[in-house]
Amino acid sequence: MILDVLEHAARYEALLPYFAEAFAFLRREDLHDLPDGQYEIQGRKVFATVVHQQGKSVDEAKLEAHDEYVDIQFVMKGNERMGWKSRGDISVPAEKPEEYPDVYFYDEPPVSWNTVLPGSFAIFFPEDAHMPMISDDEIHKVILKVAVNL
Repeated sequence: MILDVLEHAARYEALLPYFAEAFAFLRREDLHDLPDGQYEIQGRKVFATVVHQQGKSVDEAKLEAHDEYVDIQFVMKGNERMGWKSRGDISVPAEKPEEYPDVYFYDEPPVSWNTVLPGSFAIFFPEDAHMPMISDDEIHKVILKVAVNL
């Protein structure tokens, strides 16, 4: 997991193919004005989802993880808490709903928490189980999906 501000995003662009395109999307001048929905950046290799959503309580949320995509979660409005736990330390089997491709849910608590403020992002790799959207506020964010295997 990586937590940083958008001004430092260039430091991470070489980590994976298409990270540069993903961060370029976050630098769009009209980003805050985009309606909720999905935006293709490089087909299904890189795409973004813009959401306005009321935050959840910890009791309403579950740890989640992905095999095929890295998540870059960028907060534009609201203070969002995100939990984290290494998938290697999870002992409960995953719940794999058929309606959500590449999402695994776990009934275990995170071992650490970070507050992601507006203008900040968190990167979650396939080995990072994460619990996003924890907040009393409405969250306006962009969730970028970057394919691991191109």
